[in-house]
Amino acid sequence: MTFSPADADKILADNFAPWVLALGLTVQETGERHAVLRLPWSAELARDGGGLSGQAMMAAADTATVIAISAARGGYGPMTTVQQSTSFQRPVVDADMLIHVRVTKLGKRMAFADITLTPDGAGEPAATASTVYALLG
Repeated sequence: MTFSPADADKILADNFAPWVLALGLTVQETGERHAVLRLPWSAELARDGGGLSGQAMMAAADTATVIAISAARGGYGPMTTVQQSTSFQRPVVDADMLIHVRVTKLGKRMAFADITLTPDGAGEPAATASTVYALLG
């Protein structure tokens, strides 16, 4: 089954809380075991000093993982975050963030993913994350 970015955008619209939707995430790409989302720069998401807040990056990584797992499963199903670990490597100022998610293991009840968060146009990531999800249905 083909899982398109439009299918993924619908999952965002239909299944996420208003505050997550307010991040403005858009799906750029989906594949068999991956997804790429864009978190647009917003001064509203910046912390003191003008850098993109870690909370926004973590929420974007968590949300992007749902899209990547849905792509790997061929559609959305109930799931929940079990664990997320994020390492911040440099600040992001005045740049959209690209969130690349790769599903590293997809089981019947658990899924694992690695996430790289890179400012648009940059060669090095600003943060990396790993997630573990329980698949509920």
